[in-house]
Amino acid sequence: MKRAIFPGSFDPITLGHYDIIKRGIKLFDEVIVAIGVNSAKKYMFSLEQRKKFIEDSFKDEPNVKVVTYEGLTVDFCQKNNVDFILRGLRNPADFEFEKAIAHTNRDLAPIETVFLLTSATTSYISSSIVREVIHHNGDYTLLVPDTVRV
Repeated sequence: MKRAIFPGSFDPITLGHYDIIKRGIKLFDEVIVAIGVNSAKKYMFSLEQRKKFIEDSFKDEPNVKVVTYEGLTVDFCQKNNVDFILRGLRNPADFEFEKAIAHTNRDLAPIETVFLLTSATTSYISSSIVREVIHHNGDYTLLVPDTVRV
């Protein structure tokens, strides 16, 4: 079984994340959306809220599993028999950042990183932009799945 982890903070999940997960389902037998826990980071949404947003978004997709984890992504992969890390790329800066992480992960464990380009219609969306729109009472609903409600 080909399993991939799609790691991130998902604060909140965006339509860009949603698109990558939906396309990942076509490539892998199972996509594990793994919400990383970083105690040093301040989040807008609680871990439980972020997990529920994603679970509700994929409630009809049995091949999508949502978990939380702490520590290195490659350690999670090795403990859970996952051979692939799925990542979305919006722009050249994402590529440079993700390339360095992918090389490091390959040095640490035999894990392959698979990159998918975001769709043109979602390539400008980031969780930080969504949080800013929410903070200023803007219409964030155009940027996130329907399950994300403030």
